[in-house]
Amino acid sequence: MIAAVDIGGTKIAVGMVDDKGRVLSRAQSPTGAQGAYSDALARVENMLRRVSQEAGAEITGIGIGSTGPVFPFTGEFGDVNFFPHWRGKKPVEDLQRIFKVSAAMENDADAAALAEAGWGAGRDKKRLIYVTVGTGIGAGIILEGRLYRGVDDSHPEIGHHLIDPSGPLCLCGFRGCWESLAAGPAMVTWLESKAPPDYPHRAGLTAKRICELARQGDGLARQAVERETRYLGLGLANLVTLFAPDAIVLGGGVMKSAGLFLDGVRKIIGESCRLVPFERTELALASLGEDTNLIGAARVWHHRFQPGGGGRAS
Repeated sequence: MIAAVDIGGTKIAVGMVDDKGRVLSRAQSPTGAQGAYSDALARVENMLRRVSQEAGAEITGIGIGSTGPVFPFTGEFGDVNFFPHWRGKKPVEDLQRIFKVSAAMENDADAAALAEAGWGAGRDKKRLIYVTVGTGIGAGIILEGRLYRGVDDSHPEIGHHLIDPSGPLCLCGFRGCWESLAAGPAMVTWLESKAPPDYPHRAGLTAKRICELARQGDGLARQAVERETRYLGLGLANLVTLFAPDAIVLGGGVMKSAGLFLDGVRKIIGESCRLVPFERTELALASLGEDTNLIGAARVWHHRFQPGGGGRAS
């Protein structure tokens, strides 16, 4: 019975997850990212004790998925924009000390990839890429059943590969990143820049709302969806060409409206990936729902410590 901790920019969620990937109890609190790390650690400890009691189960290990960058094998936070005072703090070491069990941490996109590979839509796929499209774009790569890591065990930032060098400025400081063109806020920014002053839907505009308006026949929203389809498709086509994976699993808030995009995305992949067997790459939607990140955090522990789980890359 693994305790899962999902650390995001706005909330921290915890839960107890059994060895079939079922979340038996859960709790959450605001991250309090501008506050002290010690306060957040105390809240995590209290929530873990509570969910353990609610599940009627002893914690046998702790898995952590966190927005990055994080250092998976020292178990510490890197320079995470959301947590300006937490750099260098070591939640793995601290939770091991408190609960006297083994713990492991990965980037949250890597954790979600492990979840879908182990218990979700990517199960039994040797070569899997998980892509989450929401406020940003993140991805995790599974090759031959192992989590792919870059130099110094780093997490590849696929959301920041170049799509259009003349594109908009990205938060990372580069121009034309995939995230700056195809994440949810990019849809909003583009529509707001094109909308006339009397456009009636400016208030509270989000990617979700744009998709709703497109379904209702709003012309400008439909253009935004077409643009999203193009840039989402180009980024995914790049992944198909580079990795020729068995499957790409799509998750995140924007993908809740996947029906608006997938036919167009498949067409772009077909037009762009003729040098690899693109038709053999399955394009699937994430199957674990709202609990993906918690299940992924638990899967981090399994991947690190269970026999054959993958462990550290050589």
